[in-house]
Amino acid sequence: MEDSATAQRSNPATSDSAEEAAYRKVSWRLLPFLLLCYVVAYLDRVNVGFAKLQMLSDLKFSETVYGLGAGIFFIGYFIFEVPSNIILHKVGARVWIARIMISWGVISGAMMFVTTPTFFYIMRFVLGLAEAGFFPGIILYLTYWYPAKRRGRVTAIFMTAVALSGVIGGPLSGFILKDLSGVNGWAGWQWMFLIEGIPSIIVGIAVLIVLDDRIVHAKWLSDTEKALLERNIKAEEEHKSEVPLGQTMASGRVWLMALIYFTFVMGLYGISFWLPTIIKATGVKDVLDISLLTAIPYAFAVVAMILIGRSADHRRERRWHVAIPGLLGGLGLVLSVLWHNDTTLAMAALTLATMGILTTLPLFWSMPTAFLAGTSAAAGIALINSLGNLAGFVSPYAVGWLKDLTQSTDAGMYMLAVSMVLGSLLTLSVPAKSVNR
Repeated sequence: MEDSATAQRSNPATSDSAEEAAYRKVSWRLLPFLLLCYVVAYLDRVNVGFAKLQMLSDLKFSETVYGLGAGIFFIGYFIFEVPSNIILHKVGARVWIARIMISWGVISGAMMFVTTPTFFYIMRFVLGLAEAGFFPGIILYLTYWYPAKRRGRVTAIFMTAVALSGVIGGPLSGFILKDLSGVNGWAGWQWMFLIEGIPSIIVGIAVLIVLDDRIVHAKWLSDTEKALLERNIKAEEEHKSEVPLGQTMASGRVWLMALIYFTFVMGLYGISFWLPTIIKATGVKDVLDISLLTAIPYAFAVVAMILIGRSADHRRERRWHVAIPGLLGGLGLVLSVLWHNDTTLAMAALTLATMGILTTLPLFWSMPTAFLAGTSAAAGIALINSLGNLAGFVSPYAVGWLKDLTQSTDAGMYMLAVSMVLGSLLTLSVPAKSVNR
């Protein structure tokens, strides 16, 4: 008598139905929670952009000081990124992601005590050390559960957290800055750091309860479902090559991916750290109005990320699905400069820019994960992410320096637009057969 797995393989319709049901079960279990984790992570990373609206005048910081402090986060992030991801691969995602979230929540809350530029730099640097490994760790974690043909849409859904953090964080930060300023003798930006750091600690504790390290550990899956999912992962791993760690670090393909990612991250953090300032420059003065307006580009980006991720998986095409949004993101940045005297047109341009920039990121990650496996995947993903995220240091610092130099963000936006176009062209240079799976 055939077992259920054999019966499913003999009947393609039954097998497909069972596979869809299994992945639906996995997605409903993992994705909402991982999305929540990244929302609170990204909010803690970029809420300094809202704090800037009050913090600079309170502490007498220059635009350059702000830009350096915002960006120095990524130096700490860079230093501990690869070791953190390798540790996660060895000890398991559950314990390590919980450690990351709890530690950064504590440090993020402690940002309320900043008083000097040096203190600001130190806290941002330590926050980067604490958060290092979270994002590439989740990208690696998803490869344990989903084959490449499903990861484009899954990663897009996960990374909508970047946009959702803008939708949620903008109004929340604006409310805190405006309505809690002066309560208990604290400034609004101090309350913001404290209140927005607490969820990371709570969710970090929940990680220990909710997440399972691998398919085999998931008690909520049946043995048949586990066998089906494991078989798909094993079949894909046979087409990948796990190479020595040193060889991964020296791989030309990995370094090309890091360069492409760097160009797109330049655009990401140009938007993330400077969007409130750009909106203010169009003539909007009230801090709550600015915060509410920042939610609009991110709301549209959520929709774009999901739809384009679905299209990429359906067509099993990656390069053009990355390059076209990248080019549109660059166009939006240029238009935001040309229309900066009209708030409505500038918001339309910033919405296009945000949709394009944020859409490139999840689709980008479907490319390196298509050819990396095992420990080399852990190291390669971490290397790409850490090198790429150095743009998180370069971008806000360069924009801040140019703003101090020219008294305008225009030059900075042009710089970011060039970076987005370069990233799109480099993406099209990648051989299609190596990433279209």
